[in-house]
Amino acid sequence: MDHPTDHVFGMSADELAAWCERRGFEAYRAKQFMAHVVERGVDDPAAWHNLPPALRKAAADAMHIRTGDTVEHQIATDGTQKLLIEWGDPSAPASALPVLGQQGDPTRQTECVMIPSLDPGSSRKTACISSQVGCPVGCRFCASGLSGLDGNLSAGRIVEQVWQLERLPGVGRISNVVFMGMGEPLSNFNAVTDAIRTLTRPRPFGLGIGGRKITVSTVGLPKYINRLAAELDVPVTLALSLHATSDELRRELIPWSEYTTIRELLDACSAWFKKTGREITLEYTLLGGTNDGTTDAKELVRLSRTLRANVNLIRYNEVEGLPYRRPADAAVHGFQAVLREAGINCHIRASRGRDIAAACGQLRHEHEAPSG
Repeated sequence: MDHPTDHVFGMSADELAAWCERRGFEAYRAKQFMAHVVERGVDDPAAWHNLPPALRKAAADAMHIRTGDTVEHQIATDGTQKLLIEWGDPSAPASALPVLGQQGDPTRQTECVMIPSLDPGSSRKTACISSQVGCPVGCRFCASGLSGLDGNLSAGRIVEQVWQLERLPGVGRISNVVFMGMGEPLSNFNAVTDAIRTLTRPRPFGLGIGGRKITVSTVGLPKYINRLAAELDVPVTLALSLHATSDELRRELIPWSEYTTIRELLDACSAWFKKTGREITLEYTLLGGTNDGTTDAKELVRLSRTLRANVNLIRYNEVEGLPYRRPADAAVHGFQAVLREAGINCHIRASRGRDIAAACGQLRHEHEAPSG
């Protein structure tokens, strides 16, 4: 018997066809069983009734489809839905994670979120997904990295999050994907780029999501930004999590900033634009009384003018136990006004799912925190 080591979402169409042929089945069978998985959401091979019993058994024995179990499913009043997923047995051959905790331990859990459009006439549904279990960056204001990095997700498990969100009642097809969940995507480079290729591959061998509807959000690793531009053949959007306008404050908020400067990051982003023609998004989380003043806004104007970029302002969602606070609405709109008056394309990202702790890492953090 084969070990269950192959994840359907981590394999290309050719690899899935070859998988069938190695077991004595016709290559076209791969498309048949992927239609069950992707179009019908059926993860039990026993239910693939138009396939030979021997193939169904081989798939059950040797292939992964759903490897993460839902620990908690929350639905917000605005329609946002969040899953806390616990990944499978870390001792199994197929585990994409290094040595992790026991069942029920948050070190095996990640989060993903489905965010519907606020426009009643729009079918846009965005999946915010994780690339790692925990996070190595350790941003001082973020719940994701409070316990450090516990492991990387495989390409299959990254894609599986989108597939699991699509299977939630009333969701259907996901139209957009943002790598803004747990983890630093560029520090899990190979798995993330492979996952992007699967996400954009036509159904049923992929999820048929357009490359321009996928955003990779990074805290900024110049070497890997350059590598992404050179190696990824999909026109994704790159978002730089800036969050500060001086190296001093950025290093205080983001420990990884010790290894690079804002100037080096913006140079890498400029090179990205020259290589891909894709405009950069600068993400700036407003922390009340920390980085939301007029001086900060004017300095962000100066930085934004050095490259082709638009700015997304994000209101901070409070995390229990951390000292940072949500900015006042007047401060948020005043900050935006400074940028817009200077001709910077600047938007305030709508806060979604606040009643279900939808900010990155919050739900996992709640499960880690002792009660009482």
